[in-house]
Amino acid sequence: MISLLTDFGHRDIYVGVMKGVIASIAPGVGVVDLCHEVGPGAIVEAAWLLETAWPHLPAGTVNLVVVDPGVGSQRAIVALRAAGQTFLAPDNGVLSLVARRPDAELAVRAERPDLCAENPSATFHGRDIFAPLAAHLANGLALADLGSELDPADLVRADVTGVLDSPQLEGQDEPRLPGRIVHIDGFGNLVTNVAGSWAPRVTSVEVGGRRIAGLSRTYSDQPPGTLLALVGSSGSLEICLRDGSAAESGNQAAAIGDAVLVSLAPAP
Repeated sequence: MISLLTDFGHRDIYVGVMKGVIASIAPGVGVVDLCHEVGPGAIVEAAWLLETAWPHLPAGTVNLVVVDPGVGSQRAIVALRAAGQTFLAPDNGVLSLVARRPDAELAVRAERPDLCAENPSATFHGRDIFAPLAAHLANGLALADLGSELDPADLVRADVTGVLDSPQLEGQDEPRLPGRIVHIDGFGNLVTNVAGSWAPRVTSVEVGGRRIAGLSRTYSDQPPGTLLALVGSSGSLEICLRDGSAAESGNQAAAIGDAVLVSLAPAP
């Protein structure tokens, strides 16, 4: 199977054309659309969405990520094997979370123009390079046959300090976690980099000058129009607005990277 994660949207033909190229090389291989509404060039968001999605896909899946603001430049195209799956992407940080896994066993730089379209477009590598390579990998091409080997630790990491990393605990008497917004979903929920495992100790959450006391278990625990915090399906702490968009509430729209302060009860 091949999964697709892009910032192409659905207004244009880009996603459909990529699927057509895949089908012409690997007929019968299933293609799953993870998401095509990643923010344009939003590398950090793509890295987080990939990390959230891939554990739910079958072993052997080829995960293709085309969020590529450097398309046509000298940035490398890389493939990585980890946890029984393959990841194919531009080497720009979208594999930041996958590459740091202890079971990231092999990375290669794609160097096989013979497997790609002749005279590839400088602006549509998704069609001319990524889709053909993903199809060949799904057909059984060995990762080592794609190009020269790299150390997974040498892949580009997303250069946004504190967004993809778990926040570090601060303070003793009044412990707190200085988190960040890492994703804003289609409902306007603010997904943070604070792990849900902290939930039993959370006393309050602050974002954009607003304070939320404690955590809710579900959206319906609070009345309509109420700002609340809970542990979402990704296992991370989320800030939500019952029957509305938390991202659009308040004096200023929220954005990826915005600070979130989580206060905790002292450790027992």
